[in-house]
Amino acid sequence: MTRQRTSSTNDVVHVTGPIVAAVGAAMGVAGMVALLYRGSDAVPLIASAAIAIVVGVAMNRLTSRPDDISIRESYITVTLAWLGAALFGALPYWFAGVASPLDAFFESISGFTTTGASIFPDPQSLPRGILFWRDLSQWLGGMGIIVLVVAVLPFLGVGGMQLFRAEVPGPTPERLRPRIRQTASILWRVYVGLTAAQVALYLLGGLSLFDAVTHAFGTMPTGGFSPHTASIGHFTSPYIQYVTIIFMYMAGVNFALHYRALHGKPRSLLADEEWRFYTVLLASALAVVVTAHLVAGTYDSLEATFRASAFQVVSIGTTTGFATADYVTWPAVTQVVLLFLMFVGGMAGSTGGGMKTMRIWAALKQGVVELRKHLHPRAVMVTRVGGRVVPEGVMLNILAFMLLFVASFIIGSFLLAALGVDLVTAAGASAAAIGNIGPGLANVGPVENYAWMPGLGKLILGLLMLLGRLEIYTVLVLFHPEFWRR
Repeated sequence: MTRQRTSSTNDVVHVTGPIVAAVGAAMGVAGMVALLYRGSDAVPLIASAAIAIVVGVAMNRLTSRPDDISIRESYITVTLAWLGAALFGALPYWFAGVASPLDAFFESISGFTTTGASIFPDPQSLPRGILFWRDLSQWLGGMGIIVLVVAVLPFLGVGGMQLFRAEVPGPTPERLRPRIRQTASILWRVYVGLTAAQVALYLLGGLSLFDAVTHAFGTMPTGGFSPHTASIGHFTSPYIQYVTIIFMYMAGVNFALHYRALHGKPRSLLADEEWRFYTVLLASALAVVVTAHLVAGTYDSLEATFRASAFQVVSIGTTTGFATADYVTWPAVTQVVLLFLMFVGGMAGSTGGGMKTMRIWAALKQGVVELRKHLHPRAVMVTRVGGRVVPEGVMLNILAFMLLFVASFIIGSFLLAALGVDLVTAAGASAAAIGNIGPGLANVGPVENYAWMPGLGKLILGLLMLLGRLEIYTVLVLFHPEFWRR
């Protein structure tokens, strides 16, 4: 037993090392940006980068390469890698003196999990290097640090599929190539390409290079960090807002579909059942919100009504969390729609959070099948998604996931309320954290922040962010007693 545990520890530490080093290298890039702007944050960023790189390399060099990685070790590796990234990623905030250690960890894990919940009431007062690091951490977390490392470091090809399954968001991670490293590389190339396209369109709209890059880094991972206190609302240009809407929508689409569409198969989008459901769901929510605003007379023109409604519906529906308006002041029915969208999220295989539209769609179809069984007790009926039968085991997995997701939300809301947070704020914060959205309701709305949250509340929300980013099972399985038995 002792030998097995030593071997497992060796394997986890060996694989986690390069991930920590990769985080350090990314902080080094942010340090270069700080030097470019001659900011006082250059030294904290470079020092943090050096610490992470040294520790990461030591973890890898002082352990031996594993022959294989078990499913159990992959769960431990992925969870610890995300926690390690958040811990080392918190160093620049702390070293630069802009946040306490706890607040720095909260901001860091919010970034890496692409949640976008911030403790900074006025982010635009922060140094440029720190602002760049906030959005870069989101961008790395969007497609996944582990997917990045699997793509660029061949020795992680051993056990790569286990890591890929444990980390990539969505019910069924899709292999676009026989070798998992090729699949990870393809996904990252698509991710980088879309980010570059958004930066180019922003530059055409008159944004500075810094604003263009940081906001693209906040869009494609559906993260939502902005260098400006007013988020995208800082830019009054309709063009900038429409570009953001389009790319938020694209970020919520399965990246495998992007790959096929970019390689001469655009009809694959129309043929995909989940994509149709995702699009119709957002369009339906938009119709309700626009109608509510027209009835209430919230905006002066139809275009302004449509733009503000579309921005918030797509932002919340894809769990990006950008804002152009304070939707907490909107009609109550619009807030109910947005709260519902917080739980749904983007498509499987996208960077969006939430339960994922694939699970919602499969559960709805299963519900229809169960109703029909009551009408025809002797009939043999199956649930089909995309023309394929959903096995009973997969459907049970989906329903159990949804149950655990809702249970985590309820428990999180209860714990926050027990700390003295009002019920609406507690529920909004819990939903925003586990759905990886960022802004919630009431005192954590789009014009508020999380700085006032009790320390224990921040830790609870950090755990919910991790649960949501790693799809519940990857984290919760570590708390099951049988997981640690031989």
